[in-house]
Amino acid sequence: MSVLDRDNWQEIFATIKKNKLRTSLTMLGVAWGIFMLVIMLGAGNGLRHGIMDGFGGLATNSFFLWTQPTTKPYKGLKSGRTFIYDDNDVEALKKSPSMDIVCPQNQLGGFKQGNNVIRGLKTGSFNVMGQYPEFIKVIKKDIVRGRFINQKDIDDRRKVCVIGPRVQEILFKKGEEIMGQYIRINGVYFMVVGLTRPNQGGQDGQEDAQTIYLPFTTFQKAFNYVNKVGWFAIKAKDNVPAEVAEEEAVALLKERHKVAPDDKVAIGHWNMGVEFGKLNGLFNGIEALVWVVGIGTLLAGVIGISNIMLIIVKERTKEIGVKRALGATPINVVSQILLEALFITAVAGYAGLTAGIYCLEGLNSAIGHEEGAMFTNPTVDIGIAMKALSVIIVGGLIAGFIPARRAVAIHPVEALRTE
Repeated sequence: MSVLDRDNWQEIFATIKKNKLRTSLTMLGVAWGIFMLVIMLGAGNGLRHGIMDGFGGLATNSFFLWTQPTTKPYKGLKSGRTFIYDDNDVEALKKSPSMDIVCPQNQLGGFKQGNNVIRGLKTGSFNVMGQYPEFIKVIKKDIVRGRFINQKDIDDRRKVCVIGPRVQEILFKKGEEIMGQYIRINGVYFMVVGLTRPNQGGQDGQEDAQTIYLPFTTFQKAFNYVNKVGWFAIKAKDNVPAEVAEEEAVALLKERHKVAPDDKVAIGHWNMGVEFGKLNGLFNGIEALVWVVGIGTLLAGVIGISNIMLIIVKERTKEIGVKRALGATPINVVSQILLEALFITAVAGYAGLTAGIYCLEGLNSAIGHEEGAMFTNPTVDIGIAMKALSVIIVGGLIAGFIPARRAVAIHPVEALRTE
C-alpha cells in the first residue's frame, strides 16, 4: 500500500469525519500528553538554569579552604588554637600533582567586611580583595572595560585595581571616564585599570558589584599583611575529582600547621565539585520523574488511540471482509489501519508539541532574565522535543498494530456475514 495513495487518504478522512467527536477527544488526549511532557521538561530546565546561574561561572572542580579554631589537641598544642595560612603554604600546594590552580586570597578587614574607599569628595564602603590573575579561572569574571590583574602587577607590586559596577556608580559621575583614575583605600592610592560585571545572581552578585580587586602582593605590602593568606581558592586538574584534590590539600595543610589528622573542623572547606554533583543528581532525578509521568500520560493517549482503532475495526468488519474477498492482502489491511493510527497520532502529537513550545516561549518572555531569579529560561531543547514526538508516533504505530492484527485475523467469509 502506498502512503501517497489518494483513495487511502480519502478513506481515512471519511472515517475521521464520520466520527468527529470520538476522534477529536482521542487526539486531545494525545496532544495533552505531549503538551504536559514539554511543559514539565521546560519547568525543570527553568529551575535548573535559575539555580545553576546562581553559581555564576564557578569552576565545577574547584574548592575553597579557610582556617577555624582547632577542636583537638595535637603534638603538645591545645585545642581551640587558631592558625593562619602563609605564602609557604601556597608554594607547597602548587607542588601537589592534583592542583591545577592555587589562588591565595585576602580581604581587608576579614571575610565579607567592607572598607571605606575615597575618591575626591565621594566615599563608599566596599569589599577590598587581594587576588592573583588565575582567580578568574576559578571564578569567572566578566571584564567590561580594561583588564583584570596580571602577572606583571603581581611581580612589580603595582598599585592598580579592578572595580565592580557599584563602585563605579558611587565614586564616579555617570559617563565619567574611570580608566586611569585613582581611588584611595586606607590612605593608599590605586589606579583603576579594569571594570567587572557580576555574572552571579542574588547576594553573591551584589557583593561582586561592590568589590575592588588588588594585586595580591600589593595588598600584602600596602596593608601590612606580610606573608599572610586569608583563604584559598583551588581548582583541581581536569582528570582529578575535586574531592580527591581537596582531601590532599586538607591533609597537607594539617601537617604543615600541626593540626590533628582527625580534626574535621580546623580547616573549613566548601567543594563546588561535590555541590555541583548533588545538584546534577537532583535535577537528573527530577528529569527522570518528569519523563516517567510524561510517558505515562502519553501512554494513556496511545491506549485511547488503540481503543478507537478497535472500535473502527469492529464497525468496518464487513468492509474489511469485502476488501479481502476482492483480493486485498493482509498487508494492505494492516497498512491502512496503521496509516490511520499514525496520522491521528502524528497530528495530535505535533499540535501538542507546538502548543507546549509556544507556551514556554511566552512564559520565558514574560518572566524575562532577571539576575538571581530561581526560575529562568524555561525552554526545551529541540532534540528532546523531537524525541518526545518520536515516542508518541512509535506509540501510535503500536496502538494501531493490535487492531490491525485483529482485522486480518477475521476470515473474509465470517466478515461478510457480519451485520
